[in-house]
Parts: sequence; C-alpha cells; structure tokens
Amino acid sequence: MIKILFVCHGNICRSPMAEFVMKDMVEKQGIAEDFYIASAATSTEEIGNGVHYGTRKKLAEFGISTDGKHAVQLKKSDYDKYDYIIGMDSWNMRNMKRMLPEDKDNKLHLLLDFSANPRDIADPWYTGDFDTTYDDILEGCTALMNKILKER
Repeated sequence: MIKILFVCHGNICRSPMAEFVMKDMVEKQGIAEDFYIASAATSTEEIGNGVHYGTRKKLAEFGISTDGKHAVQLKKSDYDKYDYIIGMDSWNMRNMKRMLPEDKDNKLHLLLDFSANPRDIADPWYTGDFDTTYDDILEGCTALMNKILKER
C-alpha cells in the first residue's frame, strides 16, 4: 500500500484539496485499495475546523466531496507511517523539516516538484484564487501519480 500525506499551513485549503483530488484519481483508476491518502497542517491554528468553503466549492464542481474532513496537525510519528509527505510551498517545507528533521528516507517533497514546472502552490486563503490552486494541485497530483505508476 502506498501512503501519501499532503501538508499545508492550516489543513483547510490546499492539503485537503490535494488529498481529495488524489483520492478521486485513484478511485477513477480502480486502484483506491492500493492507497492510503490523508492531509495535515504544520500549524495548530485550524485544528478541528472543516475544509474551507472555497475548497469545498471548487471540488464540488468536479463531484468531489470533503465531508467528514477536519484539520489535523502533522505529527512526528507520521514520518514512519507515510511513504510520501508532500508540502504545497517552500514555507510548508521549512516547517515540515523543522517538525520532521531527519528525512533519512527522502520522503519530504513539494507537490509541484514532481511536475515539469516546479514551483510553490499559492495559498488561496490569501489569494482567494481557488481556480489556480486547483489547477496547480491537479498538475502536481497527476505528475505524482505518473511517477508512482511508473515505479509499480
């Protein structure tokens, strides 16, 4: 089983968007049973809160639900639990490295580093642009899925 944890600052916008986009991808490919996919925050600011309405609204356009998801924080024990721990921007990566300082198995990555055009995914909490965030996350999840399928 391949275990993926998506990480952003608050776990209410980008990382749950990536979590549910990837879950939708593996479901549509008929390989959902081969994956465990979740998301978490580097901060404690939103712990227990539901997914941001902008993320819910954008994903609903594609028939993707985030029902039941509440923000949780990244834990040290997550390092051993997951194969991939994937941040959305360089600030997330700095915090992930602070929280998980020994990346001996090279599990920490930025999502768009798997794409042909590596870059940060802007936080729609600040930009209000959930469309661009969705496009970037879809690009990154597609690239990550292609990498995983090639290695299988």
